[in-house]
Amino acid sequence: MATDAGIDDDRLYFRQMLSGRDFAVGNPFATQMVNFAYAIGDRSTGECLLVDPAWNVGDLIERVGDDGMTVVGVLATHYHADHVGGSIMGHDIEGVAALLERVSCPIHVQSDEVEWMERASGVGADHLVPHSPGDVVTVGDVEIRLVHTPGHTPGSQCFLVDGRLVAGDTLFLDGCGRTDLPGSDPTAMAESLRLLHRVDDDVVLFPGHRYSVASCATMGSVKQSNFVFDGL
Repeated sequence: MATDAGIDDDRLYFRQMLSGRDFAVGNPFATQMVNFAYAIGDRSTGECLLVDPAWNVGDLIERVGDDGMTVVGVLATHYHADHVGGSIMGHDIEGVAALLERVSCPIHVQSDEVEWMERASGVGADHLVPHSPGDVVTVGDVEIRLVHTPGHTPGSQCFLVDGRLVAGDTLFLDGCGRTDLPGSDPTAMAESLRLLHRVDDDVVLFPGHRYSVASCATMGSVKQSNFVFDGL
């Protein structure tokens, strides 16, 4: 899968943030879950989108604000509470509903994820923007291509931007997302992994959790080391 055209490095804003270290500091559950949130934006306009804002949205807004950026939207990889807020294992996690109390902005989701997002996150359909596979979302002049990768959830999606693949819980540096949860589908996951196997080797994978020592790696190295690609 070819990547989009390059963006001027001085213009692209891309930041990876780890729960318990960069935000939600002092929250033991957030620290245990090692979620990554991301910010993608255009430095020229000062606008950015948050990918999977959860745990402490105020921290995330403050972090990007320190970089001179303003949040104008959300990209949701999937509906699980540790990524967009809601309840999990008896814990209530702050997420997109709390973000909307501070910032009026669209929440970009894959169309198959809308009903799941409504039930899990507490955000109504009027705030959700449903997308089809291959849609492009822009922030300033930065284009982000949406890649539908069902399996972990029906509407799981990844984001391709300037040689980077933000993969949520579809693909980690080691392993892939679980397929034994509500809405999961092992057959769909296998197809999604075949799709991601076609991503160019020099694209850098940025996962939804830090389950490895490294926080990112090239797709070429992941294809060689990750057992989920065996036989593909």
